[in-house]
Amino acid sequence: MDPKNKTTADFILLGLFPSCRYPNLLIFLILLIYTLASAGNSLLIFLIWLDPRLHTPMYFLLSQLSLIDLAYISCTVPKAATNYFTGRQSISFFACATQIFAFLTLGLAECILLTLMAYDRYVAVCNPLRYTILMSPKVCLKMAASTWMGAAAAALVHTVYPMNFPICGSREINHYFCEMPAILRMSCVDTSVYEMVKFVSTIIFLLAPFTLILTSYTLIFLTILRMNSPKGRNKALATCSSHLTVVSLYFGQAIFIYMTPTSAHTPDQDQVGAVLGTIVTPMLNPLIYSLRNKEVIGALQKCTGRCCNRDSARSSFRCCSQKRPVLHLKREPKST
Repeated sequence: MDPKNKTTADFILLGLFPSCRYPNLLIFLILLIYTLASAGNSLLIFLIWLDPRLHTPMYFLLSQLSLIDLAYISCTVPKAATNYFTGRQSISFFACATQIFAFLTLGLAECILLTLMAYDRYVAVCNPLRYTILMSPKVCLKMAASTWMGAAAAALVHTVYPMNFPICGSREINHYFCEMPAILRMSCVDTSVYEMVKFVSTIIFLLAPFTLILTSYTLIFLTILRMNSPKGRNKALATCSSHLTVVSLYFGQAIFIYMTPTSAHTPDQDQVGAVLGTIVTPMLNPLIYSLRNKEVIGALQKCTGRCCNRDSARSSFRCCSQKRPVLHLKREPKST
């Protein structure tokens, strides 16, 4: 181990899959996914902000999801890439606690937000006459604010509590970022009480929302089956299937990591779950919502068409200004 990493307050991040035979290829792949995820989520946020047709509750919540995904992948990948290229594996105690807090806040906010998005689709399909009242702009803002505040409060508890556990022996974290299960493994005290607290919190923030989402979509599909309009049925199915795909990706890895005891899975399994949840899913979400959504595709085509029209107008203006004929007026001779 490098002597400069041996500090009493710092942790040592071993990186993403330390036993990988091709680390250069792995970090290149991770940076490529990070670039695609950042570009996709930023573009989706920009389109929702730009196009007035997307100024609806569903797309407002979707913009919040893209913002979460953008911050989610940015709180882990840049630090991991910096450690890899600089060769420094250390992370300070405060930076580790900050990373855990950010990771948990964003993860819990995404969980709550996916539940609110399911509620939005339930009201739109099953109770459309009251949609404008139940999902008014004021209600949407309250939903977003409560999502961020509730997630931050719960994350603060689950950051302060485990970070105060005494750590014995090695301070090496077999991960590419600081995560709560990795901190618990290094603790030299009995963490069974906190494991129970974590299990109860997981039921509240993961299992209960997942049950509400399944219930909402069960009622939605029953309503869709009774629709007489094939066009309305196909539109509702397309929107709901996109959301269900994202829900499956997120809740699958989250339940695996946090609904089971820390000793029940290995560090490599934790890393696989973290990569799926914090790197792959943020990249897939914009693709899932854009490829199956005609309104988003239409907004993108409108934006690109507007940019192309501006470029063509500028080029034609330059061409005309260059080819503008110059009139040479002959001066008439003065009469004597």
